[in-house]
Amino acid sequence: MSDQFIGVDVGGTKIAVSVLENGVLSESVVTPTNQASQEALVEQIATAIEAAVTPGTRGVGIGMPSIIEFKTGKILASVNIPLHDIPLRSLLTDRLGVPVYVENDAGCAALAEAFDDGRIVVDSLVMLTIGTGVGGGWVLNGKLYRGATTSAAEVGHTIIGRDVDFGNHVPGDPFPQRGSLETLASGRALDRLADYAAIQYPDSHLGKVTAKKGNVDGHDVVAGAEAGDDACLWCLRVLGERIGIGIANAINTFDPLEVVLGGGVSRAGALLLEPARDAAFRHVVPGLGLNTTIRIARHGPRAGVLGAALIAAQEYAEDTGRNLQGAISGEGG
Repeated sequence: MSDQFIGVDVGGTKIAVSVLENGVLSESVVTPTNQASQEALVEQIATAIEAAVTPGTRGVGIGMPSIIEFKTGKILASVNIPLHDIPLRSLLTDRLGVPVYVENDAGCAALAEAFDDGRIVVDSLVMLTIGTGVGGGWVLNGKLYRGATTSAAEVGHTIIGRDVDFGNHVPGDPFPQRGSLETLASGRALDRLADYAAIQYPDSHLGKVTAKKGNVDGHDVVAGAEAGDDACLWCLRVLGERIGIGIANAINTFDPLEVVLGGGVSRAGALLLEPARDAAFRHVVPGLGLNTTIRIARHGPRAGVLGAALIAAQEYAEDTGRNLQGAISGEGG
């Protein structure tokens, strides 16, 4: 029997479970997330994994919207799920009898984007997930990079615009902070741009939608931009250029082979990608980014569960001395 790695993607609305075997990810089994309590959610996750475990299971990876102490698998804090200050890795490993690894969901998505056609195809990658907020992950030397304690890569909280002409002698901001990528370039930021454009241009697509239903959001922006509406195209250009500053910071820091945009806002495709790419390369230090490709994510909603399975495969290979690619693909070595 080939090595099997279970990937679990835990979100605020659903839990998806898939199995990676011979380089192929199975279709996900999806259930609505039980938000009743911490205990109820842990039980639901454990039960969902138990249904997928076989004698060939070598490890389980779980991605979730949380701050995680990876070495211990302790959930420090979470967004949109009721898991806080809980040693999830040890609880589930003891119950399931197979190694369990817990990782931030954006980090899982980043590792997934380094994988294609059954193999790890790029060894240096930065991913930005542009959804309600902004998350991300770094793949360096073919492995997901983590900080000294947690999964690091809180790229949404990097600062891309703030007035510090006279220093920064102001009270500490709540997160997300003023001038951060998350404040300026998230789905919420696109909603704010849409509100502004609807008021400024009442005859635009956004103005007409507002008059009809009372509000607009990012979905309306993308729909209008695809139809050629100037105000919608302006919104995506502004958002894309803000994202581009974040990309430039990533390239100036890591000079990766790829920068990937994922998350719901990335559905705008080239309408977002082109202004982001243009702004990024206007702010990259000369000589850096010469081999960097900036692209839209290829795995879509499957990235989280695929990346979680790859986390399990990566940790299994490291613990056993196996070749990672061999473990993933079922090849020898």
